[in-house]
Amino acid sequence: MKVDVNGSSMELKVGDITKQKTDAVVNAANGTLMGGGGVDGAIHKAAGKELLEACKWIRDHELNGEQLSTGQAVITEAFQLPASWVIHTVGPVWGGEEEKLKALLADCYRNSFKCAMEKGIKSISFPSISTGVYRFPIDLAAQVALTTIMEFLQRNDFGQVVMTLFSDKDYEVYATALQRLLDNEGENNRF
Repeated sequence: MKVDVNGSSMELKVGDITKQKTDAVVNAANGTLMGGGGVDGAIHKAAGKELLEACKWIRDHELNGEQLSTGQAVITEAFQLPASWVIHTVGPVWGGEEEKLKALLADCYRNSFKCAMEKGIKSISFPSISTGVYRFPIDLAAQVALTTIMEFLQRNDFGQVVMTLFSDKDYEVYATALQRLLDNEGENNRF
């Protein structure tokens, strides 16, 4: 499913985030930036050991040895990936105040776009952030992600955004959420 927004495009597809040929891919990282499971582990494995070294440098020099905070994002080269850049963002772990968690998840997307804009990136692939081991309900995550992306595209000349989803089931959840968003916002002449 693909939609045009203000001269930019947003597409949903099932695929492997490590094989995307957009300028950047987004890594659903953990706060240590040292790799892990799921998307994080797959990106680190496919990018090669240089990615881990770049993440260590950011942690030691830009973050003063601290972890990357939830909702924040940093950028590294992509090394052995087809993309040129990896934007690392830490999604919220589900549990607690829903509105705060939704805001933190939206920050993941906003801050990833901020990193992209600073580097002149015009195409980006996102995974479904926080819906794996962090247990964020995928229907709610889709609503937050798509609303945030569409709002960004309305205000910025960007290019291409691809939501690269893990399974057909995930795709269906996102496609339903996108159609609902388009129907609701179309009534308000927003998109």
